[in-house]
Amino acid sequence: MTGPMIENRTFDEIRIGDTANVTRTLTSDDIWLFAAVSGDVNPAHIDPDYAETDLFHHVVAHGMWGAGLISAVLGTELPGPGTIYRGQSLRFLAPVSVGDMITASVTVTDKRELDHLILFDCRCVSAEGREVITGQAEVMAPTEKVARRRVPLPEIRLIGHEGHRRLLDQVGTQGPIETAVAHPCSPDAIVAVADAAEGGMITPILVGPEARIRQSAQVAGRSIDAFRIVDAPHSHAAAAKAVALVSMGEARLLMKGSLHTDELMSAVLASDAGLRTERRISHAYIMDVPGHARPLIITDAAINIEPTLDDKADILRNAIDLAHVMGIERPKAAILAAVETVNPKMRTTLEAAALCKMADRGQIAGAIVDGPLAFDNAVSAQAAEEKGIISPVAGQADILMVPNLEAGNMLAKQLTFLGGADAAGVVLGARVPIILTSRADSVRTRLASCAVALLLARAATKAAPGLLAEQPA
Repeated sequence: MTGPMIENRTFDEIRIGDTANVTRTLTSDDIWLFAAVSGDVNPAHIDPDYAETDLFHHVVAHGMWGAGLISAVLGTELPGPGTIYRGQSLRFLAPVSVGDMITASVTVTDKRELDHLILFDCRCVSAEGREVITGQAEVMAPTEKVARRRVPLPEIRLIGHEGHRRLLDQVGTQGPIETAVAHPCSPDAIVAVADAAEGGMITPILVGPEARIRQSAQVAGRSIDAFRIVDAPHSHAAAAKAVALVSMGEARLLMKGSLHTDELMSAVLASDAGLRTERRISHAYIMDVPGHARPLIITDAAINIEPTLDDKADILRNAIDLAHVMGIERPKAAILAAVETVNPKMRTTLEAAALCKMADRGQIAGAIVDGPLAFDNAVSAQAAEEKGIISPVAGQADILMVPNLEAGNMLAKQLTFLGGADAAGVVLGARVPIILTSRADSVRTRLASCAVALLLARAATKAAPGLLAEQPA
């Protein structure tokens, strides 16, 4: 066998007074991993705001994290592989905080030939000598020698979603906004609406066949007694009525229920709906990608199938406005293509170059625009450096503008299902933001989608420049 080994000490080899230890420094990841494995989500361990009001006034480790270190000594050092735990008694004397270096040690106090039992004194001590845990352990020691290659631990990546949590924090407690929900006739749609309402984000107006809406709520196990219901016979009528509620000012947001996106958008784009503006309507995903420092706005992955250059200019303007509302004062926009050089045989690279020139001349304002850029050098400074790309956007993109819907949809879904990203979605360019949710969305993603729409609606109320273009005559 090659590589690091793990070897035990048999009952006959162990003497009273023998000792062993392991040392580990507590990290915030340790706390989250322990919570995930154990299911112990006590806010004293994972909620900093609550922890400030608790006994120790800051986040502390679960007590059994330290006990786990004792188990690690017994299972890997003394006696080691082949050890059978029989009993453990512990006293928890002091909290362990992030950054504390803890040494867990065990010392043999007694041996019993019957059943090969060994008793240990156990201690966990901080680097400053403060006792954290004391106790006793009883184990059955191995009688046969074991020497094995030490199995390397897998690399574990914690998937956190700080970006979307920050979005929710931005919404704050300014009160819910009236929202027309088109055809919420499935349990998933009802859950999405109820979650947003319980989160204090929206005041729902449910538009669709009342009997089906109530049946869906019953199946979902959610109460809709507090919600206004506007009866409509079918999904087409529900979309038209929901749009009409917005047009008449009874609702300030529009939300998709269980109908198809194109069905809702047809109602939005109808000439008599009153929701169109001078801007091309487009969709944006706000992607919260684990390990990536900034949110990524991907556009357009849901509405414009094969946009023209004029369409792309509006899609980019919509995304820039969204970035401003999210607090990104000077967003960096990467116009994506398969390559980072202009190739006359590739229309997307020519259009990327044209969009950059439009930005240089003020036709597209409010952002730093560069392209064509390939995906790798748009998001990775190292990739850009290796290719010799000098760009104010490369490796720092806030906006990723894709060449067409297929590319955007594949990119967003790859980040979601392979990269663990959350994708909040919103439709831009209409008189009001439009919330699109999917059955596959987590509660967090649904709430983030609502949060983005709320930010846009509130910004429009304050008459932020560029958010709402004038209605065409």
